[in-house]
Amino acid sequence: MTGRALQRAETEVGASPERLWDVLADWSRQGEWIPLTSVRSVRGGGHGVGGRIEAWTGIGPIGFTDPMVITHWDPPQRCEVLHLGSVVRGEGGFEVLAAGAGARVVWWESVELPLGPVGRAGWRLSERMVHMGLELSLARLRRLAEGEAG
Repeated sequence: MTGRALQRAETEVGASPERLWDVLADWSRQGEWIPLTSVRSVRGGGHGVGGRIEAWTGIGPIGFTDPMVITHWDPPQRCEVLHLGSVVRGEGGFEVLAAGAGARVVWWESVELPLGPVGRAGWRLSERMVHMGLELSLARLRRLAEGEAG
């Protein structure tokens, strides 16, 4: 049994849900708000159920590819993906909710931990850093969406 790593982060954004969705679902721009990551669509424009996207996380040639297929697509509210890679396997997604004059985004990931007890121990050591990375990404997303909202 490999276990699962669960992460969830959310933030309020001073932009409309539609504007926030536009920034979130523009895969080619995700590198502007997710550190050390670039994303591209590889099938179906990366939009709609069955669309495929691929992320590269790393520095130069050192890193990994994270292929994903979209399993739920409900703009401007919800996108879910299935991670299909050898490094990252599991589910993830984001949800956009109206919140006052703006929106709230919730980002979650539920990924399989490889290597049994070693993977679980590694997760315990890295869990806080992963969560900090999600929080940093959402802060950058917020600035980007708010900067383009006006």
